[in-house]
Amino acid sequence: MIITMRNESTSPDQQRIVQHLQERGYQTHVLSGSGAPVIGVNGRAITDGLADEVCRMPGVDAVNPSMKPYMLAQRSARPNGSIIDVGGVRIGADEPVIMAGTCVVENREITIQAAELVKAAGGTILRGGAFKPRTSPYSFQGLGEEGLQILAEARERTGLPVVTEVMEPEQVDLVARYADMLQIGSRNMSNFPLLRRAAASGKPILLKRGFSATIEEWLMSAEYVLAGGNDQIVLCERGIRGFDTVTRFTLDLNAVPVIRELTHLPIVVDPSHGTGRRELVAPMSLAGIAAGAHGLILEMHPDPDSALCDGAQSIPPATLNGIVASVRAMNQALKGVSTPLVAVA
Repeated sequence: MIITMRNESTSPDQQRIVQHLQERGYQTHVLSGSGAPVIGVNGRAITDGLADEVCRMPGVDAVNPSMKPYMLAQRSARPNGSIIDVGGVRIGADEPVIMAGTCVVENREITIQAAELVKAAGGTILRGGAFKPRTSPYSFQGLGEEGLQILAEARERTGLPVVTEVMEPEQVDLVARYADMLQIGSRNMSNFPLLRRAAASGKPILLKRGFSATIEEWLMSAEYVLAGGNDQIVLCERGIRGFDTVTRFTLDLNAVPVIRELTHLPIVVDPSHGTGRRELVAPMSLAGIAAGAHGLILEMHPDPDSALCDGAQSIPPATLNGIVASVRAMNQALKGVSTPLVAVA
């Protein structure tokens, strides 16, 4: 069962309901950070009488049976959607966000330069990997804490919040000290101990879709974070594995309107990993926004051909400038469409 509270409901209102349910043997999960407060209830079958009781309690807006395995993530839990605040940047609101930066933190000079270029282009969040999962154990794995320190300096210089990947539960506290948002990468989407630990950090989470994961599996991973009491989740479609090798992955833009229909969580698109080819990043960025994405995460390097990681899919600064301008123009054009292109009911 999902209990949606009114926006003006108080913490005592919520606590009375939680106590009422727990005294009757039910488990409760409360979400209150990124939209209307929500209480998820499970553990036993819900009787009609109990649902009616709860519906009459102060502060309750609606009581709905949970018809999805991802109880807290489903759209009906928060019909108006969630807005995630990352260092003052709102993801899920009216304006698309642009997260950009180098794939990996290579050194201080390049990272600071990249941050300044992202800022100048109109980007809103700086991305960069201090810890990098690589297919080969001999590839550059990142600078670790030194890389986190460099990202923090770049934030101080530009004002851009930082998103960076965390790979292991033991890294969460360290990364959370420096980052504004924790990224759970594609390979770790189903790393449940990591999801629980990341949820407990209280930081916003960027949850990438596993490249072999179904949409329901992806949403069940988000449910782990939500069940841990953290509703600050942004989903990221980054491409799935297909049979065609002409691109690195297949960017599944079907997922964007589907996600907006199924869940209240915002979604961004990663056309860099989704295509693996820098010349495809710009058109697929616009396709993602047209499909209804709340933003983009892009790999941009001051000199892509010299990048230590993913140079083939990293765009130069001029391309980033063009993408930001085009996204803004497209977003304005879409605001003028009388019938929404993406159904969210």
